[in-house]
Amino acid sequence: MTLRAVVEGVGHYLPDRIVPNSEFEKSLDTSDEWIRTRSGIERRHFAAEDQTTSDLAVRAARAALENAGLSVEDIDGIIVATSTPDLTFPSVATMVQRDLGMTRGFGFDVQAVCAGFVYALTNAHALIVAGQARRLLVIGAETFSRIMDWTDRSTCVLFGDGAGALILGAQEGNGSTEDRGVLSADLNSDGRYREMLYVDGGVSSTGTAGKLRMQGNPLFRQAVEKLTSTADAALDKIGLQGSDVDWIVPHQANIRIIQGTARKMGLSMDKVIVTVQDHGNTSAASIPLALSVGVEQGRIRQGDLVLSEAIGGGLAWGAVVLRW
Repeated sequence: MTLRAVVEGVGHYLPDRIVPNSEFEKSLDTSDEWIRTRSGIERRHFAAEDQTTSDLAVRAARAALENAGLSVEDIDGIIVATSTPDLTFPSVATMVQRDLGMTRGFGFDVQAVCAGFVYALTNAHALIVAGQARRLLVIGAETFSRIMDWTDRSTCVLFGDGAGALILGAQEGNGSTEDRGVLSADLNSDGRYREMLYVDGGVSSTGTAGKLRMQGNPLFRQAVEKLTSTADAALDKIGLQGSDVDWIVPHQANIRIIQGTARKMGLSMDKVIVTVQDHGNTSAASIPLALSVGVEQGRIRQGDLVLSEAIGGGLAWGAVVLRW
């Protein structure tokens, strides 16, 4: 028998404030048509002034617990993927732990920008397989609206705020790719590409949070190539290929990147869960958000083979294959 980390519940939360593309026309030389054509984004959600990343994460966590029919007493640990923490420290995960009333177990954050949830999910799987935990709450949560340069039309129209959460539980499988749970993962990074996507501030450099900076065209070319290669690598590790996949649930950065990756893998967009039009790029929150929406819509069902891949600043990228 093989121990697997199986998805037991999923949930998400989006702030109340919905910002349509037209809102940016008031202050920037842009238009709804320009934003839609280049990104596929139609609207996004922004956190309220008094909402923090941990607030969003807690809402998503509670939704996932309800979906799984579990209580916080059933959880052994919390892993939060985020690049926009409430504070430099302590971790968002410990704040979620506090707000959920969880007084046992552990919590820590993972920072790999838009690839953060893939990294967090891989770490959660490893902890469960190693016997360090029986059940983990894995969250992606971001408030990217706090690090936008509102004069830069090439970046500020692309990002949104939100949170998504999965509950992974230890279950026995037979060791085949028909098992439910995480089947394989592929993680990568290359710091030579830092200038393509970064924030120009930090604790030890400027003492400020900084603003997001991005080189769009070079990043686009890297994204399609690296997302395709990591997806293929994750599938190859378990002897599967693109045609075996029921759903691709990618990082929701840009519809052209999503389409380009699916095309290079030889897969129809009918097999891709797309939420970028409604959420924008929510960085580490985008994959769990899309997974939760896919389940809520009745598209992702138990037994489906799901592939998720993401790329973010670093550059850091990776993919996870799991059977729902």
